Amino acid sequence: MNKLSKTLSAAFLAFALVSVVACAPTAKQAGTGQYIDDTVITTKVKAALIEDPMTKATEINVETFKGVVQLSGFVTSQAASNRAVELARGVAGVKSVKNDMRLK
Repeated sequence: MNKLSKTLSAAFLAFALVSVVACAPTAKQAGTGQYIDDTVITTKVKAALIEDPMTKATEINVETFKGVVQLSGFVTSQAASNRAVELARGVAGVKSVKNDMRLK
């Protein structure tokens, strides 16, 4: 019975270790906490775009990965594009902004 309990303990420990490592973030994949943080940042950037009368938030797509915000879509002017980037940079947690917006 002693050998069985040691084997079960070792198997449980190995399973737990693999489970923890599987949830860890990698260079191309965010961990659970990072995913939640990115979702909050995306929501805050979208809210800032909606509140601003110069930007048409429905035409701008916002994606966030590890604090880097990517703005894409079509805007009517360069001023609107610059304003969207400025608003995104003003959100807490944003590390950088990648501007992939195009003029109509």
